[in-house]
Amino acid sequence: MPSKKTSRKLGSQEPMRFTRQIEVKGHLIDSMILTRIFDGIMDLKGEFEVEEFRIGRRKKDYSYARLLVKGESQAHLERMLEEVYRDGAIPVELETVEYTPSPKDKVLPDNFYSTTNHQTFVYLTGNWVEVENQMMDKAIVLNLKENRAACRLIRDIKKGDPVVVGEAGIRVVPPERPREGVGVFQFMSSQSSIEKPTQTITRRIAEDIFRTKKQGGKVAIVAGPAVVHTGAATSLAKMIRDGYVDALLAGNALAVHDVEYSIFKTSLGMYLDEGTAAFHGHRHHMAAINEVFKAGSLEAAVKKGVLKSGIIYECVKKGVPFVLAGSIRDDGPLPDVVTDSVEAQRRYREVLKDVNVVLMISTVLHSVAVGNMLPSSVKVVAVDINPSSVTKLLDRGSGQAVGLVSDIGTFLPVLVGYLEEMKNS
Repeated sequence: MPSKKTSRKLGSQEPMRFTRQIEVKGHLIDSMILTRIFDGIMDLKGEFEVEEFRIGRRKKDYSYARLLVKGESQAHLERMLEEVYRDGAIPVELETVEYTPSPKDKVLPDNFYSTTNHQTFVYLTGNWVEVENQMMDKAIVLNLKENRAACRLIRDIKKGDPVVVGEAGIRVVPPERPREGVGVFQFMSSQSSIEKPTQTITRRIAEDIFRTKKQGGKVAIVAGPAVVHTGAATSLAKMIRDGYVDALLAGNALAVHDVEYSIFKTSLGMYLDEGTAAFHGHRHHMAAINEVFKAGSLEAAVKKGVLKSGIIYECVKKGVPFVLAGSIRDDGPLPDVVTDSVEAQRRYREVLKDVNVVLMISTVLHSVAVGNMLPSSVKVVAVDINPSSVTKLLDRGSGQAVGLVSDIGTFLPVLVGYLEEMKNS
């Protein structure tokens, strides 16, 4: 397709003398990448000219655009470039990434680059090097001897670490609309709504989980105590037993009430099968904690026969890692709960390595924490009965995220039913 030249000017009629050529490649139209770049420049009262625009002819072909960005001052131009670079644009004249040694442990240089959760590259020794361990709101530290780069938490910074600064020599690859035409992540035309076909979406989620496991991928579950309160614990336990779960991330409450249900058949003192209150049921969750302390740990409680069923029981039996992150409001907490939040973050990150799908069910705080640790390429499913909770979870920025407003007590049994159908078909 021949090149096409257009222009757009805003603000002052005086010519903007500070310019920079940028280019961007990808599925620019259907993923709205070019629109975001245009909007970013115009919102900052800048000007641009589209010097070249080539549209991909086939479904998998990339489009390409070259723009001239204009600013009233160097600072104005740099502010616009910072905006468009995070939408995937790069300068036509490539610049080597810049870095400054850290002045001391746990201290970053003043102009450090703060990462997104999108796939990121740095231009180093004439090559684009992918940043490892991609997460949002972190720094990038270079390994100059091996030409490598990785995201690092501020508390892990050591004096002298070469920390990336500024915006030069950095390429961000924003998420694009899935084009494979399969699964719930392509099916959903919008991220979340209370007026979505729940049964259809749940089946699509089951298909994606089933496909991921069949292809050797990893599925992680982030779950809150409502899983037990609503009577869905047996469904999640079956998912673990059938091999669909590779990691469980939760807090003290999920494990406490799971143990309570396993031992007393109650949750918060209510018999779930009957919906009636147990005599002295108010003390059952504390008694459950006490039983685990007597055994020594959750794993020991399983081995000693104290726990004979439930979510934690199946994790121990299947060897599925689980991490329980504590909070100041916890009863007990259980001996397995990680009460050091820094250590809990580290353990969460460890089990999330190479995960392909994360199912976040009925827990906002732990789900937001996990969302901050994931690159935007990971598929995320958020399910909660509260629409605002689903929206908050999806706002973590994943390029492949869907939300479902549903009672977890309804969703999980239906999901497990679909997985069972697929296994037997």
